[in-house]
Amino acid sequence: MTGSRVHLAIGLMSGTSMDGIDAAMLRTDGDNLAVPLRSRTVPYPPAFRRRLDALVRDGGQDAAECAAVERKLTELHARAVRELLGDTGARPAAIGFHGHTLLHRPEEGRSWQLGDGRLLARLLNCPVVWDFRSADLAAGGQGAPLAPVYHACLAARLEKPVAIVNIGGVSNLTWIGEGEELLAFDVGPGNAPIDDWALRHTGRPIDEDGRLATGGEADAARIAAALAHPFFDRPPPKSLDRLDFSAEIANGLAPEDGAATLTAFAAAAVARATVWLPAPPGRWLVTGGGRRNPVLMAMLAEKLEGRVEPIEAIGADGDALEAQCFAYLAVRVLRGLPTSFPGTTGVPHPVCGGRIARP
Repeated sequence: MTGSRVHLAIGLMSGTSMDGIDAAMLRTDGDNLAVPLRSRTVPYPPAFRRRLDALVRDGGQDAAECAAVERKLTELHARAVRELLGDTGARPAAIGFHGHTLLHRPEEGRSWQLGDGRLLARLLNCPVVWDFRSADLAAGGQGAPLAPVYHACLAARLEKPVAIVNIGGVSNLTWIGEGEELLAFDVGPGNAPIDDWALRHTGRPIDEDGRLATGGEADAARIAAALAHPFFDRPPPKSLDRLDFSAEIANGLAPEDGAATLTAFAAAAVARATVWLPAPPGRWLVTGGGRRNPVLMAMLAEKLEGRVEPIEAIGADGDALEAQCFAYLAVRVLRGLPTSFPGTTGVPHPVCGGRIARP
């Protein structure tokens, strides 16, 4: 790519919570510079969210429904970009389009994200970088997590080692050491089982402010049994699908006790992951929806050595961070820079993932 290495880019993320599309604008060189400009979340219409959830739960077995939902999802992403741009007149150099993960099976070399990058490029008349995981999987990597290189950019001036924990539907951890050494992996369930439990017992898709868990008591025996799952003894690199861990470990408990148990399990999974870190972090920065749950944050503070703080403590925006990441990655792909590394996905050498669709 010719000209300046600093570009205006937009990143798009549809997370495992399925609540909507996060869109963020970034001025970045895909390397050392990342200046957030604006962001917003565009909720999914309830009927569409139900269709998307059904596809995720059956693994996309209905080909016709997959095609229809993929087109609608792509159109909704185009609308999110237009709303983000508003009347700014800005012309992004690229849009980083993650899509929505339908299933993630790295042991089979598969990770399926719904979303048509070519259609999005036509709808927006703008280059779209998409399909971020295939090249990594083809090279023998896990295809996830992809945010660590952006985490390292955000943490460039922080004292090391430092850890960034993203608690979305699944939780993942990025450890950044001296000399920007990176180790990253999925650590276990995050909000997904808690969300499913809350929806079942309260009709609301999240345990807002941890209110349900606050009134309950965690079942230590069930948590210990859950931590005996082979995943936790497997060294990194490793990654998870949203449905690999469910709310079933809480079955039979009172709603409050079940929420407390699932929340404590999420915290325990992060603590269990510390055995794989080369050195203990002095600081833990938490991003993703989990940082909004005060019960979960208190449990993390109790279980982890070092300060535990929301990512906002360093001036970042935990709601926009994943979308910003895909804007950042899009520019890396334009420049041919690697997006995954041996320490983040287990590839044998750094890999530049992502395909570029042009209008």
